[in-house]
Amino acid sequence: MSKMPSKIRYSFRLEPKARLQTAHGVWGGVNSQGEIEMNFYYESEALPPFVEQIVEPDGALGSEFIPEDEELREVTRHIHTRVLLSYNTARGVLEWLEEQLDALEEEGRAMYDGSEPGVTQ
Repeated sequence: MSKMPSKIRYSFRLEPKARLQTAHGVWGGVNSQGEIEMNFYYESEALPPFVEQIVEPDGALGSEFIPEDEELREVTRHIHTRVLLSYNTARGVLEWLEEQLDALEEEGRAMYDGSEPGVTQ
């Protein structure tokens, strides 16, 4: 039987395709395999399908405008990252996040604005 090591060293390597992403929120829940599925997204105003521009009687171009429904505002959620977590990994991530939030609060760097966090299910 081989002897167990006294310590394990974990090295970090950034994959060439790794990119820093902004997340305004996360959507997901427990999937059929018992994993937590997280779909991180950022939000942006939807691009209009077209814009129009007024042509003045003398042929000059006037103001550009977007014909829109005043009762509707459309926001697009762009899902850029999907993550599956096992129960144990989710517990570890939760503990890590709590430690980071505590550190921000202790340093007075927390910038909580009173709005609801971007978490949907």
